[in-house]
Amino acid sequence: MTATHVNARVQKHRDALREAGLRPVQIWVPDTRRPDFADECRRQSLLVAQAELDDAELQRFMDAALADMDGWTA
Repeated sequence: MTATHVNARVQKHRDALREAGLRPVQIWVPDTRRPDFADECRRQSLLVAQAELDDAELQRFMDAALADMDGWTA
């Protein structure tokens, strides 16, 4: 199979998705392989935990957001 054939097939698939009303989106996510990833997760978790203790409104917001997610699946 030549690269040109593969490119044409991929383009046809993308065109069909666009025709169906979809569009491509590029998403950048944290690199979990980085050596400092766990430390950064811990740091952010501690900030959130402290904010939950300090800010009742933030807690209400997070509870509402969680309630909105009820029944949602990936």
